[in-house]
Amino acid sequence: MNSRTHKLENVLLVAMLFLASVGASAQGMTNTAFKSGEYLSYNLYFNWKFVWIKAGNASFSTTMTRYKGQNAYKSSLTAKTNARADKFYVIRDILTAYCTGNLVPLFYTKNTHEGNRRNLDEVTYQFSGGKCHMKLRRRKTDGVNHYKNVVRNNSFDMLSIFLRARSWNPSGWRNGYKVGFNIVDGKNCNPAYIQYGGKTNVDGDNNRKYRCLKLSYYENEGKGYKRIATFYVTDDQNHIPILIDLNLKFGSAKAKIVNIRGNRYPIRA
Repeated sequence: MNSRTHKLENVLLVAMLFLASVGASAQGMTNTAFKSGEYLSYNLYFNWKFVWIKAGNASFSTTMTRYKGQNAYKSSLTAKTNARADKFYVIRDILTAYCTGNLVPLFYTKNTHEGNRRNLDEVTYQFSGGKCHMKLRRRKTDGVNHYKNVVRNNSFDMLSIFLRARSWNPSGWRNGYKVGFNIVDGKNCNPAYIQYGGKTNVDGDNNRKYRCLKLSYYENEGKGYKRIATFYVTDDQNHIPILIDLNLKFGSAKAKIVNIRGNRYPIRA
């Protein structure tokens, strides 16, 4: 992920990084936020020359399944631009991750079709000696595979951090408060942090208004921290992303909630 443009398919995923705790390890923790069967869908919008147009849709689902003989949560995200947006930039992405029932990451894969770029990312996790050992693989558009081994704590892919982080409680956060972690994909493991910006009301694309936590996501790809997005998540036990504002090289993008079903708790926000 060497360009903000390449993060377009993550317009939802950046919103999922909102509650990772400083110093959090990959040890298990209790899931208090979601249940198997949760499904979220979004409309995607691009801004060109001060005009917002609907650019496509995305969805996120979580189910309980089996992975290598053990019970595991399977989370899947799909993102797709529509015919109008395809004229500018094509996105057809599928991301999948497996975590244990107590939210320890096991495996992550991302099939990417963005513009003329087609990549496959994979991350396999193993834990020993108090460390997280990650095997990274990226197959690029030319078909060549690139491998890397990384050993680090407090590291998650985009989907596993979503599942894990939703159970953290931000009630003691103040404006400007930061939480840090590492984000891993098939190529790199980069430091990142979230900065809290208070609460506000946000409209969804489902004719509903939500009380949300406002957060900004920063990532360091080797040239210092850059703000990637501002996003808003429900101020209740579900911590569901409602709206995401994303900064891109060619303009701006938004994702707005359309449908929520299978949520663990009634939405109190």
